[in-house]
Amino acid sequence: MNEEYESILLIIRECFVYKIPPRTAARGYRAAEWGDLGSSFLWKGRLRVLSRGKKCEIRLEDKDTGELFAMCPYEPHSNSVEAVLDSSRYFVLKIVNEGRHAFVGMGFQERSDAFDFNVTLQDFEKQLRAEEKAVETNALPKKDYSLKEGQTINITIGNVGTKRIRPRPTAQGNSEASIPLLPPPPSASQVKQQQKQSFY
Repeated sequence: MNEEYESILLIIRECFVYKIPPRTAARGYRAAEWGDLGSSFLWKGRLRVLSRGKKCEIRLEDKDTGELFAMCPYEPHSNSVEAVLDSSRYFVLKIVNEGRHAFVGMGFQERSDAFDFNVTLQDFEKQLRAEEKAVETNALPKKDYSLKEGQTINITIGNVGTKRIRPRPTAQGNSEASIPLLPPPPSASQVKQQQKQSFY
């Protein structure tokens, strides 16, 4: 039985929702066009990113009661979440309710919250790609490397059971192979005697 469970990918305690003007060109959205971002927000509350199987949704909820304000189903490579052109803290979400959709601005006070939000969505996308790759790998036909009836394998590993005998160099025979030895150095007493003799 393949039951999908819901997991919470991210909770951000405070985010802001803004009414945004319609997009006039294909260039994208700008947060500066939304008015005074500090006071002109429509709603303030909690943001949660949830995943269930291959689906992900961004839920905007009341931070005290948990009542749902808006929900954005996140689909990678779509316009469900777009970053604005002039700030790293603001985004445009495509919220969906009973088959209808609308675009709203959403932003964070802290840059770290916006960073966490971005990374969470990217991680979800990477997870989907990894799961798809695993399914493709499992779909490939398996190769059978087992031995068929009557087949044998012969392995030859050098001279495993025998001892190797190393030839010893001989002083006789090849004179180039032998290295002449130098006489040992004189002892300290011999050096002193030689020094005394040279003074006299």
